[in-house]
Amino acid sequence: MNLEVQRRIASEVLECGLNRVWMDSSKAEEIGMAITREDIRNLVDKGLIKKRQEEGVSRHRARKRHIQKKKGRRRGHGTFKGPKFSRYPKKRRWIDTIRPLRRELKELYGNDNITTEVYRKLYGMATGGAFRSVEYMKTYMADHDMVKEGSNK
Repeated sequence: MNLEVQRRIASEVLECGLNRVWMDSSKAEEIGMAITREDIRNLVDKGLIKKRQEEGVSRHRARKRHIQKKKGRRRGHGTFKGPKFSRYPKKRRWIDTIRPLRRELKELYGNDNITTEVYRKLYGMATGGAFRSVEYMKTYMADHDMVKEGSNK
């Protein structure tokens, strides 16, 4: 029995797509007799026509993956996408190096541990990339006697 008209009317009544309309196949004769919207509404009330649940994408796997990542899993080489400097760009690396250097220089200069000339020289060297870390800069300063006597650094 062809129930296309009833399916179309039911989809409008139930406010869903044609594929989401479920009809009881054992009561096809009774459904085929329904020709008005009121008839279809009555069949919906009886439970012969229903709206199927909307299909969706399960979040179960995504949630499980997120929990694992929070624990520190899934961080190996197999998960890397992109080269080293797209994951940790050169600019970010430079920022992480230069800011502590400049902060240390500012502190030394503010506490009168270094002179203006030494400050300017070291600042320029830091900007030029001469020091890879604060510790390295301190070693350089100690080797070249740039720190004033009596300072604790």
